[in-house]
Amino acid sequence: MEKTENKVTVTKAECTSSLRNVIDALYVLNGKWKLPIVLSLVNAPKRFNEIMKDLEGISPKILAQELRHLEQNELVVRNVYPTTPVSIVYEASAYSETLNDVLKTLSHWGAGHRNKIIGK
Repeated sequence: MEKTENKVTVTKAECTSSLRNVIDALYVLNGKWKLPIVLSLVNAPKRFNEIMKDLEGISPKILAQELRHLEQNELVVRNVYPTTPVSIVYEASAYSETLNDVLKTLSHWGAGHRNKIIGK
């Protein structure tokens, strides 16, 4: 990155690399529900129906799909306990802590955006 006067000039390679990184991140976190699911599980491990209650409006089919995808990307851990009936508890993985800054920034931006739109 070059700095000329008060402007920062980004090289084409830096721009391409940054774009690729954003595309990769959005591939993993795309959709309306993935980050809210992680946020729900960061607070405490939960069973499927507890997550459903946290996320008003999500269908069971979509929740199951999103949990599976988050598990494949190592952001959520699925724990199966041999009880009768079998108990399944989902929890945020240690790796999901890498999203803390992203979640805080999105929360802050969302609150500001809501105020901007409501204030019109």
